[in-house]
Amino acid sequence: MALRVFTALPLPDAIADEAEAHMDHVPGAKWRPRENLHITLAFYGELDEPVIADLDAQLACIPTRRFELRLSGAGHFNEGGDPTAIWLGVEENAALRDLARRCSGAARGAGFAQGRRTYRPHVTLAYLGREVEFVRIQRFEQRLSLWKSAAFIADRFHLYSSRTCKPGKPNVYEIEAEYPL
Repeated sequence: MALRVFTALPLPDAIADEAEAHMDHVPGAKWRPRENLHITLAFYGELDEPVIADLDAQLACIPTRRFELRLSGAGHFNEGGDPTAIWLGVEENAALRDLARRCSGAARGAGFAQGRRTYRPHVTLAYLGREVEFVRIQRFEQRLSLWKSAAFIADRFHLYSSRTCKPGKPNVYEIEAEYPL
């Protein structure tokens, strides 16, 4: 059986509370459920279970240490000029970038190629349809331009699977493995 998988840092409850407090003022946005809030490290796509087992073995070998993070600011992603998602940013952090690079490298170690994307650490808050007014997105970003969360410690990361249960509803994420930092 194939699963769609990715690695990510979970958000501590207090930080998820802070993120949730900003999930408003953009009518028509499809806000993510609290349990789906995370900082993606690497997206691997759909993989067969034997490949996932190899990936898990590679991820378990990543030398890691805990590090401090802080969410900061907000923005949006575009596809073809249309905004597709709004997010909270993550302050620049060398340890986070190194962990993301190592998680991407685990794909090569497991014997498959991962798509090339520029890594931009963020927490996706909502997906957007064409009915969302761009001025609302701009106001959201302006309101949060100087915002920073409380600092928190990244002490673990997870290998998640993602399943679509119902069209138009948020995906369900399940922790497949945990890796302490």
